[in-house]
Amino acid sequence: MDKQSFSSNNLSVDRFSMNKIDELLTRGVEKIYPSKEELEKVLRSGKKLRVYEGFDPTSPQLHIGHMVGLIKMRQFQDLGHEVIFLIGDFTGMIGDPTGKDKARVPLTHEQVMVNAKTYKKQIKKILRLDGQNPIVFKYNNDWWGKEMKALDLLKLAHFISCQQLIERDMFQKRIKQDQDVFMNEFFYPFLQGYDSVAMDVDLEIGGNDQMFNMMMGRDLMHKIKRKNKFVMTTPLLTDSQGNKIGKTEGNVIALTAKPVDLYGMIMNLGDDVIVKCFEYLTDMPMEDVQSIAKKIEAGENPMIHKKKLAYILTMMLNDEKAARKAQDEFERVHQQGQNPTYNILTYYTKGREQNIIDLLVNSRLTDSRSEAKRLVEQDAVEIDGKKWQMVNSKLQINDGSIIKVGKNRFVKIRIK
Repeated sequence: MDKQSFSSNNLSVDRFSMNKIDELLTRGVEKIYPSKEELEKVLRSGKKLRVYEGFDPTSPQLHIGHMVGLIKMRQFQDLGHEVIFLIGDFTGMIGDPTGKDKARVPLTHEQVMVNAKTYKKQIKKILRLDGQNPIVFKYNNDWWGKEMKALDLLKLAHFISCQQLIERDMFQKRIKQDQDVFMNEFFYPFLQGYDSVAMDVDLEIGGNDQMFNMMMGRDLMHKIKRKNKFVMTTPLLTDSQGNKIGKTEGNVIALTAKPVDLYGMIMNLGDDVIVKCFEYLTDMPMEDVQSIAKKIEAGENPMIHKKKLAYILTMMLNDEKAARKAQDEFERVHQQGQNPTYNILTYYTKGREQNIIDLLVNSRLTDSRSEAKRLVEQDAVEIDGKKWQMVNSKLQINDGSIIKVGKNRFVKIRIK
């Protein structure tokens, strides 16, 4: 690799790092404050920054929507910058009101810490937790819950006006709808903003929906520390309708999902997010990503590229062996019509003679009798590879029989 160096302010940045800086500032980035050019100048000088992204543990699972920011953190980590993973164990008790039409239900600190228990295990799939330049972990309850006193809070509040907070779009929307804006929500941007001051950071990363909160931190850094904090917003992973990706059909596409499940859930994503996922979540060269976009636009079957995406993401979050097994299973079940061999649920029942509607509901293949009846009538139910079309008749079940509903739901029957 060419290691030709460039010098500025007595610090050197090799050509490899220069190329990585280009990618860092453009790929998976929506906007940089105060400007991309100003941040680029600092990075190319060789100065090392203190960078952070915060995660409120209001849920125990991190999903692929979080990968956009995590990958950006890894890029900073690879370039030798100090990267902080902030667990918002204080702010998580309040819950970020961003995008919420109603107030969140407050959580206890115990609930928040239970949610955060496996975060390190989850992010280890993307970030380095040990070795060279490991991630630094911090908890904002250390200053908000342990160090800060009421008088300290009031003194800090002097730096923020009510006008700054109330102008927030979501608060204005609630006010117009005659809905309450509670004080803990009102203060949330200030609480998150002060995290930057407490950690004395140089840059904050976050989704574009977090811009108000992050800019509050930028303002506080300027007023309290007389320091310029950069803000880097990342685009949200959304479909063409603006719906966030990370959950599909009610199921979180978790970073820790089993490889077969992960592959299948990615294959269930809409075709309109394929190119975005390649750009935001993988290290595929951008010229290749653009080539895929042109091929899909020209009418090439998106399934080809979606399978490649599912394989890459499953490999990234697991390993190549797991990705191969997941792809083989998907092709067996969904393209060749065979029964699954992994992760199939088992339902234990008494007696071989069963009513199909009762069986579908009791095994939780359907949520209701009406749904079960509709699926049978639509030829969407198979027993050992044969369609079952009789709604009211009894059927003889064998020990080990496989029932399939639609394309993705299977259960193995065991006779007690």
